Amino acid sequence: MREHFSHVDAWVFDLDNTLYDPSVRLFDQIEEKMRHYICRLLGVDLAEADVLRALYWREHGTTLAGLMAHHEIDPMDFLYDVHALDFSGLSEDPALAAQISALPGRKLVFTNGDAAYARNVLNARGLGDVFEAIYGIEHVDFTPKPQRAAYGRVFEQASVDPAVGAMFEDDVRNLEVPAALGMKTILVHTEAPAHDHIDFRTSNLTHFLSQIVR
Repeated sequence: MREHFSHVDAWVFDLDNTLYDPSVRLFDQIEEKMRHYICRLLGVDLAEADVLRALYWREHGTTLAGLMAHHEIDPMDFLYDVHALDFSGLSEDPALAAQISALPGRKLVFTNGDAAYARNVLNARGLGDVFEAIYGIEHVDFTPKPQRAAYGRVFEQASVDPAVGAMFEDDVRNLEVPAALGMKTILVHTEAPAHDHIDFRTSNLTHFLSQIVR
């Protein structure tokens, strides 16, 4: 395993359902808040709000991007609202922190959430001091993954050469561009079928990283 990653000096991690297990169901809280936000915004019921939430996610990469495109909302108002969560379901993970810290090179977070929310999650997981930088949706002018421009902006800001990078994600579609750019791609915590643009997949990120750094 180490040979496959011997050239990598930039390790880029998604946040939600990647740096914590989906069983925490943190995103359930976010989706519930999204539904209620759309209800208030558009005056629709919860069922219709949920249809729009999912539709915008599929068509635009994030529900936020769809709301911005169709309803010209204030993105930070939306993010502040839907990320006001109960983080008590998250627990510190010293084993994961140790494995990420031991990776040779730079460690970054790149999320479709905002950076303040990402810091809350990382701190709850005991990962607050592990990463060099966090790149949230506000750093890419609210252009989400999987749009190619989002990756270009982050990698330019972070001075990351994709040819010597690896990206960890739970969403298959968010690894297509990194693969095309020459990054190693690792699909985390998902039962999605195999895809040509996925180099590795794991249901246990800590164990996977241990095979690289040991």
